[in-house]
Amino acid sequence: MAEKKYSVSLKEIIDHFELEALYLPMDGSKLYIHQTDINRPGLQIMGFYEYFSPDRIQVLGKTEFAYLATLDEPTRKEHLDKLCATKIPALIITRELPNFPEMTEIAAKYGVPLLRSKEGTSGFMAALIAFLNLHLAQRITRHGVLIEVYGEGMLILGESGVGKSEVAVELIKRGHRLVADDAVEIRRVSNISLVGSSPENIRHFLEIRGIGIVNARRLFGMGAVKVTEKIDLIVELEAWDSEKVYDRMGLSNEFTSIMGVKVPCATIPVKPGRNLAVILEVAAMNNRQKKMGYNAAQELLDNLGLDVDKQDTIKKWDIY
Repeated sequence: MAEKKYSVSLKEIIDHFELEALYLPMDGSKLYIHQTDINRPGLQIMGFYEYFSPDRIQVLGKTEFAYLATLDEPTRKEHLDKLCATKIPALIITRELPNFPEMTEIAAKYGVPLLRSKEGTSGFMAALIAFLNLHLAQRITRHGVLIEVYGEGMLILGESGVGKSEVAVELIKRGHRLVADDAVEIRRVSNISLVGSSPENIRHFLEIRGIGIVNARRLFGMGAVKVTEKIDLIVELEAWDSEKVYDRMGLSNEFTSIMGVKVPCATIPVKPGRNLAVILEVAAMNNRQKKMGYNAAQELLDNLGLDVDKQDTIKKWDIY
């Protein structure tokens, strides 16, 4: 299945990084960026264009400007003209460096947005790459609840009516933060990271059967909500099945693969009398301990002198 391509408007980038627009061929909201990679065209302004990708944002820093300053005006103009003739999506100057007079003229000739940042080149590029990775990431939407518990992003899944929103309310009351309810938009921001958020039109709203819709931000305050969170643990709630054998040791690690990223997961049975909020808090803390290299079940077995082979299992979602 071909990956869907996403885009972000140049206006969003300008507003987020507080860039100065030296030249825009049209309103920035009508110009779109589709590529997460960016480039410093040092080799290109020296004339080397093999392997050059013109669909990337180009960033000029102190080094590039120092080289351009060594050229006479006709030669410099020729090099910049050749770069902009490739119809790059944007040319950004960092360190608030003064642009050469011919740069605006050439940008206007080819309709290339010319922008300027106050930030240092390396820091700006790192922040821009992170921004593009988030906004252009492959994504899916899943029915569930995403909540931050002790700094761990916990994605709660389960059948409708199993109690996901109810346990989310209890966790919010205990000081944790809601990210999304009902629809969780999951983005693959790197080969090892997933970030979840809520669609903007339902952000901070919770549906509780018997009560209806509530706004968590207005009801519990700004400290009870968060816009995005990395997904560190997936918890699947299911009705207690007396015929099913549930994991009582936690020795082996179970993972769910989402868009090729492995995330630790746990299945927690639900039945009257179980305090799910406390159980999920313990699950979050235990997951953090495992990431730090400590496994309580393994320590217990070591204390008992037992040796049991651990077997990791992966439960795959049918995604891509």
